[in-house]
Amino acid sequence: MDLFPLWNSIRIAGISTVIVFFTGILAAYYIAKTPRVLKGVLDVILTLPLVLPPTVVGYLLLRVLGPKRPVGAWVLSHFDMKITMTWWSAIFATSVVIFPLMYRTARGAFESFDETLSHAGRTIGLSNTYIFWRIRMPACRQGILAGCVLSFARALGEYGATSMIAGYTPGRTATISTTVYQLWRTNDDALAVKWVLINLSLSFLVLLVINLLEKKEGRNVAHS
Repeated sequence: MDLFPLWNSIRIAGISTVIVFFTGILAAYYIAKTPRVLKGVLDVILTLPLVLPPTVVGYLLLRVLGPKRPVGAWVLSHFDMKITMTWWSAIFATSVVIFPLMYRTARGAFESFDETLSHAGRTIGLSNTYIFWRIRMPACRQGILAGCVLSFARALGEYGATSMIAGYTPGRTATISTTVYQLWRTNDDALAVKWVLINLSLSFLVLLVINLLEKKEGRNVAHS
């Protein structure tokens, strides 16, 4: 049994989660402080991939990153490299799909933060950078960690956008989701079931971690 789809899915999900960790937190931090109307508009735009069908997200990415499209053609002409149909091209797809999960979770955590703590820090001369990383982030860590785990789980099971922008090539771009689909198409039910069980096991572990984080947060609130 070739385990490449498992390794490929994990590395794509891991890299994508790291990307949305920083971009999602950055967007959530600054948008949470914007005026209400502007916040509403930006929130709709950034959350849109969450409600769009993944195939639509994949199609829009192809319209930008395809070899005959603006960004894809520029990269191809300057670096002689195609952005699509590679294992790492799936990172673009999964990052776009999971970004709203990280963004909304982080924004919710920041909005529940007690701002008197940051005000108190400024009165004693602490910088905004210090307050953010040493006060705000630790106070919001449970929500942010839950957002990371949830984003990783969603990236691990992403199929629609990934299949459109990275395709399916055994040993090169195959993921768990695309492998299951291809095995179903070729009537290899025995191997498809094995991959389904692997995916179910990973999903179970991820949900278990989320529940543990939620219980820990509940205990912290109860003791505070």
